[in-house]
Amino acid sequence: MYSNFSFTNQQTFFQKLRSIDYLLLICILLVGSISCFAMYSTDGGEVLYHTKNHAIRFALFFTLMLVISFINIKMWFSLSYLFYGVTLILLLWASLYGITASGSQRWINLYFINLQPSELMKIAIIVCFAKYYHRAQIHSINKFTNIFVPLVILIIPIFLVITQPDLGTSILIALSGIMVLWLAGINIKYFVIASITFIISAPFIISFLKPYQKLRILSFFNPDRDPLGAGYQIIQSKIAVGSGGLFGKGFLKGTQGYLEFLPEKHTDFIFTLYSEEFGFLGSLLLLILYAIIIYRIINIGMISRSYFSKLFCYGFASSIFIYIAVNMSMVLGLLPIVGSPLPIMSYGGSSMLATMIGFGIVMSSRIYNNQIIS
Repeated sequence: MYSNFSFTNQQTFFQKLRSIDYLLLICILLVGSISCFAMYSTDGGEVLYHTKNHAIRFALFFTLMLVISFINIKMWFSLSYLFYGVTLILLLWASLYGITASGSQRWINLYFINLQPSELMKIAIIVCFAKYYHRAQIHSINKFTNIFVPLVILIIPIFLVITQPDLGTSILIALSGIMVLWLAGINIKYFVIASITFIISAPFIISFLKPYQKLRILSFFNPDRDPLGAGYQIIQSKIAVGSGGLFGKGFLKGTQGYLEFLPEKHTDFIFTLYSEEFGFLGSLLLLILYAIIIYRIINIGMISRSYFSKLFCYGFASSIFIYIAVNMSMVLGLLPIVGSPLPIMSYGGSSMLATMIGFGIVMSSRIYNNQIIS
């Protein structure tokens, strides 16, 4: 038993280097480079605050990802519950004593970064569930305990994030956790029952939303009801994407962004600015890079010998897909605006940090893919 949990490894440093998924690494670098150019465009073609900070953070967190990659996957397995617990404490601290901005109390001032713990929770919940279901026996997955305990683990951070308030991030945390439950093999009937219950209770849930959140939902169904208020972002975003056409208007030539018609263009609406400048073909290139990233993560999960690694990789790949789908659907008017950043592309240190930690654990699963965790 001791040998199964030993963190020593016979691989040399050069063997570990050869084990890295370089295609995944290159795609992450390409998306990061594109994001830096997009941020340069949001700053009006100058290296100002957003461009400088985004480039520095990407360089630092990409390096952190490489460091995490060389840490034995067994270490991440042993620290899974601790990672969740620490993130939960940070989330509680942010809710009680955090920095307040734009009516939300979500951040902790760490001097070098304003940390948003809810972003880290997107990764922590996947790691925690991957360990929990690694321990559970296949034949006992659908026992009451193996459903109830993970639901409690999931509901606590969701409740804390909602009270900040941050409905969008709470939904993404919920989806990340639910995807792992699905992948672990929970019976489909429970998802059907939960979906029906949610649909029936939706009108009651909406009644508890903040006024601005209700306006976003109403504006989603009819943006023209308040074109200069709640519907402004959706309308301007659609105009920007549509005006890009097939080839785009060209780098630094997007009128919606440069004339300041496009709000939040460096964060949630970065894809809108990018799409206006590079058009359908540029957007397709970005989607292909994301598709390769997701495929490579799934492939790493497939070749990993430990169930923990498999479940984490599949859960993380599903989450990346959800984040991309939600963000792009949001800026295209296919979903209400929920404040979902586009992975790597959007400005935001906490989101970048969480994403790179996720990639680091995936790469650790690749380097130590022959490790068996008992």
